Formats: sequence, C-alpha cells, structure tokens
Amino acid sequence: MAVEFPAVMGHPNRVPFEGVLTLVDQPSDKAPSGARGHRVVLTREAAETALPSLLGMAVDFKAGWDGHDAKQKCGIVTAAEIDGDEVRVGGYLFARDFSEMMTEMHAHGDEALGMSYELADAHVSDMRAEVWRLSKATFTGAAILLRSKAAYRSTSFRVLRGEHGIAASCSTRTRKVRTPEKLRDRAPAMRPMPATHLSARHGAPAARQSA
Repeated sequence: MAVEFPAVMGHPNRVPFEGVLTLVDQPSDKAPSGARGHRVVLTREAAETALPSLLGMAVDFKAGWDGHDAKQKCGIVTAAEIDGDEVRVGGYLFARDFSEMMTEMHAHGDEALGMSYELADAHVSDMRAEVWRLSKATFTGAAILLRSKAAYRSTSFRVLRGEHGIAASCSTRTRKVRTPEKLRDRAPAMRPMPATHLSARHGAPAARQSA
C-alpha cells in the first residue's frame, strides 16, 4: 500500500506537502458540512480500514480558503499513516498549474492552514446520537483550508521546502518515520455518510460529507 515516484530534483509542478488530515476517536470541533449539525467522531477502526483509500485521491482548495471545491484539484495524496490519534498525509501539489494558489498559500503561512477530509459511504452508528460516530467510510479526497474553517481546528498543512515528507505508504504505527535516507522524493487528504448514506463535506444521508 504505497505509491513511490522517482526523484526529479527541482520539478516545477511537483512540490511536496504534508499535513494532519484529521483525528481519530475524537469529536470534531464543529459539525462538518452534511452532518445535519452533528459533530462527528471518526473511529480508529474505521480510519485504519479506510486508510488505503486515501492513496491517489486529490487535494483541492476553494477561493477564500473556507471550504471544499472538488473542481479545483491542486494536488494528490501519495502517503498516509495513523500516528497516535493523528491521520497524517503527504503528497504533491501542482505548483506550476496553480501558481496563484501557491502565492496565497505562502502569504497565509503554515500556521494558518489546515486540512479537511472528504468521505463517501460513511456509516453512522446511531443517527439519534448528539455526536455521530463514523464506523465505516471511504476517503474520496481532501481539502486545504484555513484551520479556523475546518471541522477539526488542530489539523495542519505545510509545503515542504527542501525536505522530505512521511513515507509513501499506509501504516498504523505509532512511530513517525522521518529518517532522510528512508524517505526519498516521496510524499503522501476526506468526506462522511450515515447508516443510510452519509457523505462528507464537513458528512449526510445520500450526500457527501467533508470535515
């Protein structure tokens, strides 16, 4: 469960990134889109099962950095891992194709940016619960946005400058892999749906959800 790309030094359209996409077993700070006003919890078991579905999914952004826009696919996820209670991802941004986005991103700075998942086929254990627990889901992508606009405000995002991100693999280990010699030019985003069909644009029956 890994995607490896050959190293191409100075590639103008392939800039690596890394970030914390979401947290497991912890309620979101606010309700994701499509969750009918409910905060959500992505269970560890659901995250572990869905982790492989992250690889190859697109990263998008929206003008204003306050949500999702699936038509603005500005990158790709090539690696993911669960580190403690964090779902960490890495990948590449199409920096040359989205040069204005890159300029805005640098203007905001790493401290201001976070991530939000996009899911499909999510199942909610109890639709009547105040906080929805997602027991199953498939990652369909991720978005880069301001932390203050994300369902989880403790997510993060940063462009890697002359560095390497997490290994291009799926893993549930609790140890971070950051040894330079093990990490070549590799790099590694999500929506939820209820027992019926919750989709995740910050998650809803017969719809999409994102967090």
